[in-house]
Amino acid sequence: MNSIINAMEGRRSYRKFKEEMPKKEHLEQIIEAGLYAANGMGKQATVTIAITNKEVRDKLAAVNCKIGGWPEGFDPFYGAPAVLIVLGEKSCLTHVYDGSLVIGNMLLAAHSLGLGSIWIHRAKEEFEMDEWKDLLKSLGVEGEWEGIGHCAVGYVEGDKLVAAKRREGRVYWVE
Repeated sequence: MNSIINAMEGRRSYRKFKEEMPKKEHLEQIIEAGLYAANGMGKQATVTIAITNKEVRDKLAAVNCKIGGWPEGFDPFYGAPAVLIVLGEKSCLTHVYDGSLVIGNMLLAAHSLGLGSIWIHRAKEEFEMDEWKDLLKSLGVEGEWEGIGHCAVGYVEGDKLVAAKRREGRVYWVE
C-alpha cells in the first residue's frame, strides 16, 4: 500500500496533547498541504488563520466551549497548542466543501509529520461574532467569510490510537 493510503488509514483524532508547541516549519507544512486541497472551479476561496498565541487560543477555546454548551474550563481543543482555523468565502457556492477538504489535507499532513490532530466544529458560530470578525479585519482579511472548522494540532500525550474495524455494508458497486 502506498504512503498516502497508509496515512489515511493510520490517522486518528486525538483528544490529549502536550503543551509543547509544534515546530513552526511543521505548522507551515500542514497549512501548505491545506492550500493544495481540491476546490470548486479552482477558486481557492478559503483562508487559514493559524493561532499559536496562547492568550488568543485560550480565548477562542472559551468561546468555543460556551457555544458547545460545555462547563466553563473545559478545553474543546483538548490542550492542543496550535489551532488552524479554516474559513470559506461565503460567495463561493462550494465554500463548505472546499474548506472541509482543506481541513482533511491538514489532518493528514499533521499525521505524516508525527503530530496529532483533531477536527473541531463551531468555527461558523465563532466567526459570526463581531470580535472574531474584527480579528479577520485586523489581519487584512476582507469580505464575507464562514468558519468551516478548526484543525487543532500538537504532540500527542499518550499512546498511538488504532483504528476501529470498519463497518460492513457501506460500499455499493454499479458495474
